[in-house]
Amino acid sequence: MNDAAPAPTPAPAPRRARVRAPELIGKGGWINTGGKELKLADFRGRTLILDFWTFCCVNCLHVLDELRDLEEKHRDTLVIVGVHSPKFVHEAEHQAVVDAVERYEVHHPVLDDPELATWKQYAVRAWPTLVVIDPEGYVVAQHAGEGHANAIRTLVEELEAEHEAKGTLRRGDGPYVAPEPVATDLRFPGKAVLLPSGNFLVSDTTRHQLVELAADGETVVRRIGEGVFREPQGLAQLPDGSIVVADTVHHALRRYDPATGVIERIAGTGKQWWQGSPTSGPALDVDLSSPWDVAWWRGKVWIAMAGVHQLWTYDPATGTVEVAAGTTNEGLVDGPAAEAWFAQPSGLSATEDRLWIADSETSALRWIDPDGVVHTAVGTGLFDFGHRDGDAGQALLQHPLGVTALPDGSVAVSDTYNHALRRYDPASGEVTTLATDLREPSDAVLVDGDIVVVESARHRLTRLRLPEEAVQVEAVAHRTRREATEVAPGRLRLDVVFQAPNGQKLDERYGPSTRLLVSSTPPELLLAGGGTGTDLFRELDLHPELTEGVLHVSAMAASCDDDPENEYPACHVHQQDWGVPVKVTEAGVSRLPLILAGMDA
Repeated sequence: MNDAAPAPTPAPAPRRARVRAPELIGKGGWINTGGKELKLADFRGRTLILDFWTFCCVNCLHVLDELRDLEEKHRDTLVIVGVHSPKFVHEAEHQAVVDAVERYEVHHPVLDDPELATWKQYAVRAWPTLVVIDPEGYVVAQHAGEGHANAIRTLVEELEAEHEAKGTLRRGDGPYVAPEPVATDLRFPGKAVLLPSGNFLVSDTTRHQLVELAADGETVVRRIGEGVFREPQGLAQLPDGSIVVADTVHHALRRYDPATGVIERIAGTGKQWWQGSPTSGPALDVDLSSPWDVAWWRGKVWIAMAGVHQLWTYDPATGTVEVAAGTTNEGLVDGPAAEAWFAQPSGLSATEDRLWIADSETSALRWIDPDGVVHTAVGTGLFDFGHRDGDAGQALLQHPLGVTALPDGSVAVSDTYNHALRRYDPASGEVTTLATDLREPSDAVLVDGDIVVVESARHRLTRLRLPEEAVQVEAVAHRTRREATEVAPGRLRLDVVFQAPNGQKLDERYGPSTRLLVSSTPPELLLAGGGTGTDLFRELDLHPELTEGVLHVSAMAASCDDDPENEYPACHVHQQDWGVPVKVTEAGVSRLPLILAGMDA
């Protein structure tokens, strides 16, 4: 509940604030430059966009796609540089970043910054964050989250015209050098299913197709859907023998009939779901958001909707979709489906009485029961991860993408960033390790008592015997590398900075155009100031006896073209979630600014 008076409409912030851009530093070095080390001075005369991303983050992948048209249209005056800023320990490995750059078709230079040096220099607080630097080397805008492509396009065009007139624009080829292509039968495969024939159907994610492999898991039988899919992931077999495919980047589900070869879209419009869009209805009329896996359970196709941290269902009988669990808030909260929080659910596996969920960003194994109640078996939240076996209450995973139900009632977890296959036994409450020395396993399939693992970063299927004894590993625990923000005890002013792009205004035709949701871990950290409101500021009262925790902030703003003559102005939604680790100290700050769009005055 927010009792503060409505804020007056702020005066437009001055454009083109003159802030000199810090140097680009990263111990991992440069990728996609042909081995050349780049400095900020190399970009002088061009508009530069720094894209702070990490490859586990589905919102970062959305932004990569948002920027592709802009990058192509202004290739001679604009350079995009990805600054890879890891959340997980695995993401600090240089080869893992090289793999991700290929996997997600990043066609611009990338600075590998494993120690977050450039992240700190630019005071970044969230993935993804975009920083715009003008041709003279000054920071002119910062945007966090998704939905800023139109605003950035307008700004890039303004900077191009302004600096061409000043004589400070330099046109020409950019520094991107494409890597040499590698010949493999699969390229970063995502998921697999066993067909009745004994063959495997695999989503060949980076090559945007399905591949049928023979029973040996190696011989290519056929390639399916070239030109149809875009980074497909999850696969599920329906009772009629057809296959539902999560066509992830197309934000759609497709049905493939192995008997006829026919592929048809059965859900999604091809557009990404945004806050305020319908959450149920005819499946072909409702937007989806990065569906990552699918499973047949209790008469419906269940969808791990990674892009909005929810589970949805598709009902073939009625041709409809609807939200089944989750609020779109990112985190780990159990309970009734409508109140539960997920964080990028990416793997599903069904038994008669449980739908198992690999909840990747909380490094958690979770499940939903037939009564619609969500439970957590392993995992504690967004910031704790590692490789630790034993009692499930203290066991740790690292960004798992797959889960596979086993015949004895236990489950195998594709523990992706630990390069391991793990097992959770509900009967004993124990977590063990079944196999190590895998490379980014993302799914596994049972075959005649063996388990076939999708080794995504080795571009292959690997067949393993299920061991009777668990593998012994050295236990490790990690926390996110981000430093906590030091805040003063007592009252903390939270300001989400949002400036509508030039030529736009806040869209208030149908009520407030902004939304702010604040909570904390532990919940006791916030004595006052939590909950939902429409102002982009909040006074928070922190518990005087708690010294650390995490503030969860979710902000949304809608802006429309400011043209009174246009009856149907184009509108754009800007949104971002922050998880801000805080440490309460006497020397801490009393104001916490989070930039959604613009500059903090």
